[in-house]
Amino acid sequence: MKNWFFLVCIAFVVLAGRTMFAGQSDPQKGTAMASASPSVKQAVPAPASGNEPQFQSRDTRYKIAPGDSFDITFDLSPEFNQTGVAVQPDGFVTLHGVGDIKVQGQTVPQLTETLRKVYGKILNDPAISVVLKDFQRPYFIADGQVSRPGKYELRGDTTLTEAIAMAGGFLDTAKHSQVVLYRRVDDNWTSAQIVDVKKMENEHSLREDPFLHPGDMLFVPKNRLSKIKPFIPNANVGSYFPIP
Repeated sequence: MKNWFFLVCIAFVVLAGRTMFAGQSDPQKGTAMASASPSVKQAVPAPASGNEPQFQSRDTRYKIAPGDSFDITFDLSPEFNQTGVAVQPDGFVTLHGVGDIKVQGQTVPQLTETLRKVYGKILNDPAISVVLKDFQRPYFIADGQVSRPGKYELRGDTTLTEAIAMAGGFLDTAKHSQVVLYRRVDDNWTSAQIVDVKKMENEHSLREDPFLHPGDMLFVPKNRLSKIKPFIPNANVGSYFPIP
């Protein structure tokens, strides 16, 4: 009986020693277990998707487009001065001494830096100034159920209701409560905002009247009555009776 009890004690000590040794000999396993502990929180970044729109504010600086023109002035090398440089439909311009350069999509500061790099190959640290002479004026588009749909020049701060007034106001077929304001976010995405002009008119408040940005388009849809109006009997049309 004593021998059996002695053997059991030895086996227990051996098993305990193996367990302690295994925990100390595998530090990576111990680290992994600690990481899996519920008390440890890890920040997992959300996967980025290239298909999701990034609604960021657009660059407010004007970008050069085909049909624009500008003057180039060289402070120390006036023989390279050029006036009325026209941007071709493909976005390129032809410059003295350097040939064809693509300038479409650049702001004036970016264009100035581009010219400095290009002319820096033939001039020593050129001092260049660029002045836009002819460019596309800011505009907005009014479409749908307004009296005069079209493209309008945007001058100063103009709200949605002011733009509708510039387009001749609503037609009788207009749905005042669901005017859609389209705004380009970037080259691939356009945001759409529904503005309840009818509510603003009823409440005599323009607090929710948004200001337009260059390139915005407002669309006024048809109301429900205008869709069924062709099928409503005309009250002005009387009945015809044969003359005796």
